[in-house]
Amino acid sequence: MKKLFSELRSAVMVTLIFAVVCCGLYPLVVFGVAQVFFRDQANGSLIVDADGTVHGSKLLGQQFTADKYFQSRPSAAGNGYDATSSGGSNLGPTSSNLVAAIAQRIADYRAQNGLPRGETLRGLKETDSVPADAVTASGSGLDPHISLRNAELQAPRVAKARNVSVEQVLALVRANTDPASLGLLGEPGVNVLELNLALDSLK
Repeated sequence: MKKLFSELRSAVMVTLIFAVVCCGLYPLVVFGVAQVFFRDQANGSLIVDADGTVHGSKLLGQQFTADKYFQSRPSAAGNGYDATSSGGSNLGPTSSNLVAAIAQRIADYRAQNGLPRGETLRGLKETDSVPADAVTASGSGLDPHISLRNAELQAPRVAKARNVSVEQVLALVRANTDPASLGLLGEPGVNVLELNLALDSLK
């Protein structure tokens, strides 16, 4: 019996020590290091203007529908762009629902951006003139970026809605384009939220 209590006491002490270290000290150290060296990332990479208004996170996509804004990539997260329900549609290439949804998105994209059926852009075939990221959702449903080609196709619509030149809009597109990771992983992407906020700041 004495040995049982001795082992029980040792087990309780080890549990308490690990609880203090793993549930107290370690999280505090990680939190402290993150706040000192990675404050912006640790706090959600939020976009905050001069008066303290939070417009969202540069890492999470949002829905924009007005003609004066660039539109984000389609989302299948919850009811759309729901950060609490991140995920794709899980529909495969043989899904008739997916095929129908993409066909509708292509038609809508052409209509919104003045791309009549059969039009080509810079020598691209008709089937290639609508970027894939404009009509398919990302795996997370929260992708904050669109491709450069997608942004270039939307630029004339945005410029017309805002009564500014396409060149002005394209300059902002370039200013809000993030390079490929490490310069070689993936492709450059345009951050839609940052771009739309930059457009709103135009005089």
